[in-house]
Parts: sequence; structure tokens; C-alpha cells
Amino acid sequence: MRNYVLGISGLLLIATCSVFTSWKNSDTRKVTQKNLEEASLETAYIHHAKSLYQSAHLKDSGLAFPVFEKALTGFYNLKKAGLLSDHALLTIADFDQPSTHKRLYVLNVEQKDVVLNTWVAHGQRSGEDQAVTFSNQNDSFTSSIGFFVTGEEYQGTHGRSLKLDGMDPGFNDNARLRSIVIHGAPYVSEGTIAALGRLGRSQGCPAVSPELADALISSLGEGSVLFINRSAEKYSSSYLNEDSAYLAVMPEMKNNNLYGNNID
Repeated sequence: MRNYVLGISGLLLIATCSVFTSWKNSDTRKVTQKNLEEASLETAYIHHAKSLYQSAHLKDSGLAFPVFEKALTGFYNLKKAGLLSDHALLTIADFDQPSTHKRLYVLNVEQKDVVLNTWVAHGQRSGEDQAVTFSNQNDSFTSSIGFFVTGEEYQGTHGRSLKLDGMDPGFNDNARLRSIVIHGAPYVSEGTIAALGRLGRSQGCPAVSPELADALISSLGEGSVLFINRSAEKYSSSYLNEDSAYLAVMPEMKNNNLYGNNID
């Protein structure tokens, strides 16, 4: 009788272990499938970003791919949030580069091309040729990093100017208070570089050449994106969520048929 009971108990234990193992294997398969799907989406998104990067010949003009990818991710997330116009452009001020480089890139993401590549100034207290110090404080005379959305234009001290709204709390959300705007300034020129070995500097505004300011402001209008980058800074933004950007760009990726039929 004892052997019979032990035999039944053994069978029950084996059955229980089999069920547990089956559940465990099922959970493992689900996790693996989820990881594969996420990897597939990430690969597709990176492929998409690299395609845009290559089509616009951004490497040749000095913009590193990681900087472009950050800016593009923010662009898609801001667009998904309904904060951009239908014809929004993406502008990148890459302060990893010195002021003597043409470090401002205005991109038409839909057309995959560069609208403008030119010089842009940083703040007086951000550094000499290289911007190394940043602030969100009023009267700091420094540049702020992060994502901005262009607002309304107005006539100011520097003529036609374009207001900016900072999208990143703690990094640039005081832009309106600080009167951080896009405007033209005579110290943004080859002549200034020749005389000083760097561009002139602003009070924190991303100033451009007066000859280009009108065309730039007209092209951007309200509801375009400006991303000011400095990779060495400790910077975080809710608009750098790549998972959300995947979802925002997925219809475009499908329509372009760049990645076959594996994106569902």
C-alpha cells in the first residue's frame, strides 16, 4: 500500500513539474518573441534614420549620426504629441562642433534633404569658439540645450526674429522668459571668424547671419523643431523615447516599403 501511495505521489509530482515547465517555457517563448519584435522595430527604426542621414549627406557636412538620431527621435515624438505644423522642419544646432564650423542644419525630413547648412552663434558665457557651459537661467548669457519649438515672429532689436518655446523642463523651458529667439546678427560671418578666430557670441540666442535670417525664419515658421545638442552634457528629455518614435514613424516606414512586410 505504501509503495502504491508513493507511486501516485511520484506521478503527481512529475505531472506538476511538467505543467510548471510548460508554463515556464511558454513564458520564455513570450519574452523571447517580445524581445525579437522590439529588436526588429529598433533595427527598422535605425535603418530608417540611417537612410535619412545618408540621403541628406549629413556625414559629409560634419554632423555625427548619433546627434542626428537624437534630433530625429525628438522630432517624431513632438510631431506625435501634436506640437508641430504639418510642414515642420527639423533644425539641429550641433554645439559639439566649434563656432567656426557650419554647425546649423535645417532639414526637410519628408524630402530627406538639407534646406540650409550654415554658421550659428552660441551665448557669450557658454565659451569662446567652443560652447562648453549651458544654463536655463535668466540673464545668464549662455545657450540652453534641448528641444525647442518655433513660435511667432516679431520685429525686435535685431529686426525680424522668431520666438522659441523650450520643451525640456530644467534645460530650456525658460526660453520665453529669457527672450531666446532666432535672429540675424552681423557678428555671424566669415569676416568675424577671420578677425577673431571664432564667431561673435549672443546673449544666449542661436543667432545666424543677417543675410540668411529672413529666409530661415520664413522656412521654419511656427511649429518647427530646433534641437541644440551638446553630447558631453548630462541631458535627458521625454522626447528621446525611441519606443514612442518607432510607433510615430511606423506608418511612414510601411508606406516607403523600406523594410519588407515584417513591421506589424
